[in-house]
Amino acid sequence: MDLLDVLEVTGDRWDRVVRLARDAAARGWWDSFGDAMGARQRLYADLESGAENIHSYNQTGIPAILQTRDFIAALVELDQGEGPVDYRPERMMDARLHRQRRLLSPDGPTYETVLDEFVVRRLGVPPEVMATQLCHLIEVVSAEPRVTVRVLPYDARITGGLLPKSSFSVYAFPDPADPPMAVVDTVTTDLVHTERREVTRYTGHYDRLCRVALSPADSLTFLGKAADQLTDEAGRRS
Repeated sequence: MDLLDVLEVTGDRWDRVVRLARDAAARGWWDSFGDAMGARQRLYADLESGAENIHSYNQTGIPAILQTRDFIAALVELDQGEGPVDYRPERMMDARLHRQRRLLSPDGPTYETVLDEFVVRRLGVPPEVMATQLCHLIEVVSAEPRVTVRVLPYDARITGGLLPKSSFSVYAFPDPADPPMAVVDTVTTDLVHTERREVTRYTGHYDRLCRVALSPADSLTFLGKAADQLTDEAGRRS
């Protein structure tokens, strides 16, 4: 007797069961990494797995799910310079790259981010590493219409509300029963907001940032020029 006959699931219903089972398995991929990937990264992996749309403001770093391995390694070195880390660097890198593959998969979420120019200018990674990272950003965004990057120039004047005090992400989910969430990145922890009034504050911040940021096309041009400048800087140092 065929298993499908026992379950009385055929055709479209069977396809849906298989899809749901596959999605459930994919959502739990981070469990195999345990604490080696870092507790904070586990939180983001969990939220990303069920999100339909993600909007983020990156005030101090390149979006984690768009980073290259060399860039991640440079960040680990900076992090270790401040003291012991609570993750295993190699496993953390593998998990972060897995998050990127999940983002870029056909059923991945729509991802939009506002990247502060200060990240490109101030973050203390080697210029050749940052240049390669920016080229990777351009490549991903150019190839994937679900991913959008806007650059916030350092001299942009933001009106209509206070300035954001930290980097943050806002997650929206396909099930109307799941309310949107905002996660705020601080030095030592991530603060999760689920109350509608609090989440609305962050969506308001994001909307104001988008209004004064460069357009997606101009942002890619900006990043390309910045990558060229960093490559020239690396050449002068060598």
